[in-house]
Amino acid sequence: MKLLLRSGGLFGLALTLVFFCPIGLHQASASPTSTGYWLGIGDGGVFAFGASFHGSAASDITRCPPNPPARSMPNGSCWSMAPTPDGGGYWILNAYSGVIYPYGDAVSYGQPADTAAYGGGADLWPNSIGIIATPDGRGYWVLEEGLSGLGSVQPFGDAAFYGDEITIAHATGHVGTPAAMAETSDGKGYWIVDSDGGVFSFGDATFFGSMGGKPLNAPVVGMVTTPDGKGYWLAGPDGGVFSFGDAVFGGSMATAVLAKPVIGIAADPSGSGYWLAAADGGVFALGGAPFLGSMGGQPLNDPVFVISAAPAMTG
Repeated sequence: MKLLLRSGGLFGLALTLVFFCPIGLHQASASPTSTGYWLGIGDGGVFAFGASFHGSAASDITRCPPNPPARSMPNGSCWSMAPTPDGGGYWILNAYSGVIYPYGDAVSYGQPADTAAYGGGADLWPNSIGIIATPDGRGYWVLEEGLSGLGSVQPFGDAAFYGDEITIAHATGHVGTPAAMAETSDGKGYWIVDSDGGVFSFGDATFFGSMGGKPLNAPVVGMVTTPDGKGYWLAGPDGGVFSFGDAVFGGSMATAVLAKPVIGIAADPSGSGYWLAAADGGVFALGGAPFLGSMGGQPLNDPVFVISAAPAMTG
C-alpha cells in the first residue's frame, strides 16, 4: 500500500467495475450479518460502504496536506486508518507528521508525533506506514519506517511491544522495506510484511509462510489476517493474492490488466472472503465477500491509500 505509492504518481483501473455505488453512505443488503468497509484517500477523506461514516480529516485541509515540507508526498500524507472494534469510529494516521486523528468513538492514546523520533529535523522523521487497533480498542500500534529501512513498531494505550524489525535486524536477512502490519486475534502479537513478501512474527503470532525469497511480479503492498488469526493473505499491486495458514484463496485480479494498482486488502469478518482496493477507489470482492460499492470511475481529490473493513454486525 503505502510503501509502493510514496515514490511516484498514482493511477486508476483500466478495468472498470460494472457495479459501483455513488458517493455517500451505503448499507449492505439485509442478511443475518452485515459488514462493510471504508476507503481512505491521501487528503484524509473517507468513503463508507456498508459502514457508518464518522467524519474525515479532509474537513480540515491542514491535517493531511499534499507534499508537506521536507518530504515528497504529492498525493496526500494520510496513508492509513484503523477502525474501532465496534465500528463506531476510526483513527486516521498522517504518515508524515505522525499525528493521529480520532473520529466517532475512537479515543486518542498518544501518537508518534509526540515521541523522540519527531524531535529532530523534519527531513529525518520516519514514515508512519500503518496503524492497527488492539482487540479491545483501548490502544493501537503504529508501524514506521525510518532511515534504516527497517520496520519499527510504536505501541500506544494498552498495546504491548513485542519487538520489531530493528530488534531482529542482526539475526535475520532483510531485503524489502515495511509494507503492512496485522495483529493476532488476542492482541498478544503481530506480523510485519515487507515489500519483498517476507513476513516477520512477534509475540504469539505464528509464522505460516511468506513470499520472501520467491519471485514476485510486484512488491507486496498489503496484509490481512483471517478472522480467527490462524492465517493471512498478502496482496500485490498487480492484484495478486497469496494465502497462508487457514486463509482460503478466493481469487485475485492478477490476470486482469490494471492501469492503476491495488493498494490494499481487507478481510470480510463475516466470512472467508476479502476485498482488494485500487488507487482509483475500485473495489474487487473475492472469495464470497459482498460487493458493497466503490469509487471506481468517480473523481477523487487524491488516490486511495487504504481499505479498512468494518466489524461484522448481526441484524
